[in-house]
Amino acid sequence: MNVVVMLTGIGLLTGVTTVLFGFGGGFVAVPVVVWADAVLGPDALRVATATSALVMVVNAGFATAVTPRRVLLALRGSGPLLLLLAAGAGAGALATRLAPAGPTRWAFVAYVTVTLADLVLRPGFLRAHRRAGEAAVAPRPLPAALGAPVGAVAAFLGVGGSVMTVPALRRAGHPMRVATALANPLTFAIALPATAVSLLAAGLPAAPHAGAHLVGLVDVRAASALLLGALPVIALLRRRPPRIPERAHAWAYVGLLALVGGAMAL
Repeated sequence: MNVVVMLTGIGLLTGVTTVLFGFGGGFVAVPVVVWADAVLGPDALRVATATSALVMVVNAGFATAVTPRRVLLALRGSGPLLLLLAAGAGAGALATRLAPAGPTRWAFVAYVTVTLADLVLRPGFLRAHRRAGEAAVAPRPLPAALGAPVGAVAAFLGVGGSVMTVPALRRAGHPMRVATALANPLTFAIALPATAVSLLAAGLPAAPHAGAHLVGLVDVRAASALLLGALPVIALLRRRPPRIPERAHAWAYVGLLALVGGAMAL
C-alpha cells in the first residue's frame, strides 16, 4: 500500500510536468517504477520503460485533448512528422525487448547528460539566437526527418521524446508555454505504438516477478497509481495555467532534467 501511495504522489508530479514541461511522465516515471519494481532485478528497467509508455500515452493524449485549438494549429501540416515519430517509436520499443538492462540504464543517464550540456551551452534554449533589437521571426515547423530517430530513441529509453521536441520547438521560435504544449501530441504519437508493443510483448518468467502486476511488460498497478495522481492535475493546470517567466520556465526544465538524471544514476 505504501508503494501505491508513493506512486500516486509521483503521479501528481507527472501531471505537473506534463503541462509545464511537456513530459508525459517518462523522465519522472522511469526511475520511480525502477524503484517500485526493484524485485525484478535487471528487468526492472525494461518494465519501467514499458509502464512509462502507457502513462505517457494517457497523460499526453488527455493533455492534448484539453489544449486550446489555437495552440495546436502550430502543428498543422505535421502529418509526416507524426507518422515517422510513430514508426521510429515502434522500432525503439521492439529494440528495448532485446537490449540488456544495464547498458540501457547508463544510456538513459548519458542521454540526459548530453542533453543538459546542449541546453546550457548552445544558444536557442536558455539564450535566444537573435540579438537585442532584432525583430522576432515566425516559428518554423519541425523537419519531418527528425521523426524516426527521435521516436526510436524516445521509445527505447522510455522518455517520450519531449526532451528532444521541446528544445527543438523552442529553437524553432516557440515560447516555452507553447513548446511544452505542442510536445504533448508529439509524445502521444511516440507513446501509442510503444505502448502497443509493450502490452503485446511476452512477459517475464513467472518466478522473478511474483510481486509485480504485469500485462506484457507493463506494470498495470504502477501505471494506474501514476495516472490516478496525474489526470486531475492536468485538467486543473490546463484550466488555470500558471504564469511563469520565460527564462525561469526554461531553467526549471533544465533543473528537472538534472534531477531525474541524477536519480537514475544513483
